[in-house]
Amino acid sequence: MKIIVIGANGQLGSDLVSVLKGGEIIPLTHSDVEISELKSVSNMFEKYKPQIVINTAAFHNVPECEKNELKAFMVNGLGAKYLAQNCVAHDCVLLHISTDYVFDGRKDSPYLEDDTPNPLNAYGISKLAGEHFIRSITERYFIVRTCGLYGIHKCRAKGGNFIDTMLKLSKEKEEIKVVGDEYLTPTYTLDLANQISELIKTDSYGLYHITNEGSCSWYEFAKAIFDILDIKVNLKEIGHKEFYSTVKRPPYSVLENKRLKSLGINKMRNWKDALQRYLLERKRLNLI
Repeated sequence: MKIIVIGANGQLGSDLVSVLKGGEIIPLTHSDVEISELKSVSNMFEKYKPQIVINTAAFHNVPECEKNELKAFMVNGLGAKYLAQNCVAHDCVLLHISTDYVFDGRKDSPYLEDDTPNPLNAYGISKLAGEHFIRSITERYFIVRTCGLYGIHKCRAKGGNFIDTMLKLSKEKEEIKVVGDEYLTPTYTLDLANQISELIKTDSYGLYHITNEGSCSWYEFAKAIFDILDIKVNLKEIGHKEFYSTVKRPPYSVLENKRLKSLGINKMRNWKDALQRYLLERKRLNLI
């Protein structure tokens, strides 16, 4: 099995390359393929002739998407279209990473795969466009929506994750303010990568939600980080209205792994267990 991982040097892509087994893994970065350019995508397929393409590449700096909507649509929308078209032409399976930001966050219970999307910002709209392109072009696809990613490897677009930010602030600020009325499920990219490696062994194509289990507010997430590491900080819970942002974000981004569970292949652990394992790994690597 020849598997291409696009975005192989990113947070999720790096973990995918490390866990995928049973075939030839071809790790590609932005210097190897530009998914927003059809010719670049077509050349990739002609050169490598993959059987599965896993796309983790995206323009996901949310504020920058608002400033450059055309780029967001080119990468997140048309990039997905070009990959899907070439997958059909080359009899290839596509797994594409999407986002919780396709929802507006007005629901008070976890979102299911069959809930109606209603994105609030350019990033969410562009990612939903990518989903629609894939679903209208090919039948052999996995679309994976996920939420609150963090991993050992750096997020290229953002330079770090929420945990990196909290650890940095703990050394710089006397008081750390974190929003307590916006909810998510923090998701460890290693867990997500392992789950994806199981999913692509099936032919149960379609749309999936994949996150760690449970949910928390951003404040609770921050508190768990400091509690696990036994770091003493002055952590203050605030409302989202006190935190200035130029972008509308869903106040509730919790996803339910309904389809995984219906297939009996859900291996995602509770978010607190995943966080503890991740922080232990960072300690082992002297990254704290």
